[in-house]
Amino acid sequence: MTVAETTTVAAAAKVPEHFTMTEDEIIAKFPTRLRGFDLYRKMGSPKNIVAPMVDQSELAWRMLSRNYGADLCYTPMFNAKIFLNEQKYRDEQWQTNETDRPVIVQFCANDPDILLKAASLVAGQADAVDLNLGCPQHIARRGHYGSFLMDEWDLVSKLIRKLHENLEIPVTAKIRVFPEVEKTVEYAKMVEAAGAQIITVHGRLREQKGHKTGLADWTKIKAVKDAVKVPVFANGNILYQEDIQRCIDATNVEGVMTAETNLYNPALFSGKILPSWQLAEEYLEICDDVPTKAAYIRAHLFKLFRYSLPIHTDLRQKLVEVKEMDGFWQFVKDMKVRLIADAEGSDFDPEVVVVDEFGYRKYPHWICQPALRFEHDKEHSKSKRLLNEVQADTPADATDCATGGCDAVDNEAKRQKTVVESV
Repeated sequence: MTVAETTTVAAAAKVPEHFTMTEDEIIAKFPTRLRGFDLYRKMGSPKNIVAPMVDQSELAWRMLSRNYGADLCYTPMFNAKIFLNEQKYRDEQWQTNETDRPVIVQFCANDPDILLKAASLVAGQADAVDLNLGCPQHIARRGHYGSFLMDEWDLVSKLIRKLHENLEIPVTAKIRVFPEVEKTVEYAKMVEAAGAQIITVHGRLREQKGHKTGLADWTKIKAVKDAVKVPVFANGNILYQEDIQRCIDATNVEGVMTAETNLYNPALFSGKILPSWQLAEEYLEICDDVPTKAAYIRAHLFKLFRYSLPIHTDLRQKLVEVKEMDGFWQFVKDMKVRLIADAEGSDFDPEVVVVDEFGYRKYPHWICQPALRFEHDKEHSKSKRLLNEVQADTPADATDCATGGCDAVDNEAKRQKTVVESV
């Protein structure tokens, strides 16, 4: 080996200055803290995972999701600085109870010391703390966190290492991918080396958001899985229950995380095809016992009834104006009456799969179902292809929907510009 080669190898093997402890020293400091697959197994080897969603994966929603097969839930993303400094924010954002396990609390941050202090406040009530490295929104750019740290590997490493060397519970991380698979793999290996005990890979680029959401790249997720030694969760391209196993088969990951589809169909993991009013009633029953902000409840009801509100437009305005639990209950009762009437006389059979011209399943509007976001073909003024999820495998020789009004609802839904970003 030449002198130059020796120097290169030595530089590559150099331990970063912010690694103030060896792994053996960290283990000695936290002898009972779980690592990697031990953490994964202690949490029940979760396969079905609810993503961290700002103002949407609150305690009540996590409880509902667990009722339908969620094995692990993440909290909404908390801003570490605000969480640390403002009691009101902390009390509003962070709720848990004895049923809320396993749970991972997610923070966004850009200061290692602040992140550690904030994470320490939840250490006794959570299974791990997750660092958000995936949020692509403009607020993340302004706040200097999330996916806008992807080009600052030294800072990312410092954030994770600070927790790994000092926090009583494990640290995990959620990342996005780079255009290059090689860079994605090296990034994930850096995150692992810093101390992340589980890595969630959202298979989209930082630029893939809103109308540019596009498909998640499972091949990059698999490349990360093949390269690291800690458990990996995949995020992206989940519409139906069977997509979960399909993703596992394609990537070899330990678990699959979903965000948007969970919001429109919290029964996703169970595989059950249920009416929207049933899920809405169950959610409100939980909210009766678990104080939940009206804004959160309203947002969830808008999504649960996403395909019905374009038909029953008068109820849309009522939902906008509701501020108290009694009002939410009355809205759901009114909607239930309308939807049961819509369903009467229908020959809809949940056991029979009916698909549209793209191969996506067609359900009547009163059934919980994923929100399909389409690219709009301006020249021909019609929807052309999905933007947010994988192309269906079902042949596009679809028959008509079982309900006469479903085509109109489907077309109306395709014209809507509802956008929910998973972070």
